[in-house]
Amino acid sequence: MAGMRLTAAILGALALAGAILACGGGPADTTASPPATTDAPATPDTAATPDTATTAAPAARAVRTRPRTIARNLDTPWGIAFLPRGDALVAERDSGRIVRIPATGGRARPVMTVPGVHANGEGGLLGLAVSPAFARDRTVFAHLTTARDNRIVSFKLGERTVTPILTGLRAGSIHDGGRIAFGPDGKLYAGVGETGDSGLAQDRSSPNGKILRINADGSVPSDNPFPGSPVWTLGHRNVQGLAWDRGGRLWATEFGQNEVDEVNLIRKGRNYGWPVVEGRGSTRGGQFTNPKVTWSPTSTSSPSGAAVVGSNLYVGALAGQTLWRIPLHGASAGRPHALFRNRYGRIRTVVAAPGGRIWFTTSNRDGRGSPAASDDRILSFRP
Repeated sequence: MAGMRLTAAILGALALAGAILACGGGPADTTASPPATTDAPATPDTAATPDTATTAAPAARAVRTRPRTIARNLDTPWGIAFLPRGDALVAERDSGRIVRIPATGGRARPVMTVPGVHANGEGGLLGLAVSPAFARDRTVFAHLTTARDNRIVSFKLGERTVTPILTGLRAGSIHDGGRIAFGPDGKLYAGVGETGDSGLAQDRSSPNGKILRINADGSVPSDNPFPGSPVWTLGHRNVQGLAWDRGGRLWATEFGQNEVDEVNLIRKGRNYGWPVVEGRGSTRGGQFTNPKVTWSPTSTSSPSGAAVVGSNLYVGALAGQTLWRIPLHGASAGRPHALFRNRYGRIRTVVAAPGGRIWFTTSNRDGRGSPAASDDRILSFRP
């Protein structure tokens, strides 16, 4: 979310360079806290609210848990959704395939290829969500890129017919967003990027640069903040992580331009500032909402998928090649700690698996990584 302090023209040129940061990987197996900021004490909303957040001090502690490989040799795994008995559906971004992986891990078995997927740049078959009533309706939802747009569709697993429920989301070679998830309220939420056109994030008539909230049939809930609109919040650049805590609060990760990446606490109808503000800055008298956690520079993070387990938010970092653990204290967030830094390369998707484990995917075959022989992989560990 967050906006930009430089001009759009300059940042557009810098974005490509920033996006390329993120290869390699070493043997480190430590927990560390690079420069990051977290919640500051409450300050008045003024035209120039200072950034009074504390900066995380360096720290190192041994990580006692070694992840195990759940699946390997996947084609840029993106969305993951669990079926009622614990097996997982995994979306492969470029192939458009959905594969099924046993709850305990093992060979990925293709179950269908979603028709109409057009992989271009960061687009393709992205987020997956399983209907809360899957045992009855057998319905799966996907966020995908076609030759014309980004859209959300529903389908019965294994069938060729898909039903578009939300179409006309602008598609681009970058910033397609793509994460979808059902919230505790039974509504479907979607992170939609601004596709590199930053002005869309502040245009309330556009669904891009937003977090959207819709019913399972694509209709607009009557209690959305803007009547008749699927927009739940605005002022976002590229949201790829959505996760709810035990109190029902929604947390979202967001790629910054080149200065600051963010974790935001999402509240109905709020404006998160992009492209006017990047990171913490002026709230314009309460017009904008500041993030709860920031990383600077963006090469330390590029946060993507997110999941909450217990009282911690876990965030996958692409450029930072890290899994971040962020303590949550109600509506406040503590200092991030880096897990498995540089061990697995780019980390895209993070999900809370049945039984209290965390699954996370590598994204080393997405055109910006350095894939190992068995990449891409899904790994699992118990926090």
